[in-house]
Amino acid sequence: MNDIYKILTEDEWNQAFTIGYIETALDKEDGFIHFSTSKQLPLTLELYFKDSKKLILLQVDEEKIKDKIIYERSNSNDRAGKFPHLYDKFNIDAVLNKWNITREAFSLPKKILIEAEKNFN
Repeated sequence: MNDIYKILTEDEWNQAFTIGYIETALDKEDGFIHFSTSKQLPLTLELYFKDSKKLILLQVDEEKIKDKIIYERSNSNDRAGKFPHLYDKFNIDAVLNKWNITREAFSLPKKILIEAEKNFN
């Protein structure tokens, strides 16, 4: 299905590209890699990236990490549902697609918006 996404700043992406795996400061602090589904992306962007002008949106190749993903509830009262978490390294070779997104109410790629609508019903 490939409905797992990771949002990064440009600096985080550049660092990941250099070292070969993706791990943000929050991921290090919490001990796992944070992901969102297409349905969760809009609120994730609003809550954690509202001051960012440009971001990198990654679509994860679920086949490469499916055995290591655990769906868990967020500790935040603002969030509903279970979130995909990875308790392992998130290697760059598990990235299926990469988009540069900008602050235009974060216009997401059409493919993701369509998937979010499907998942909503």
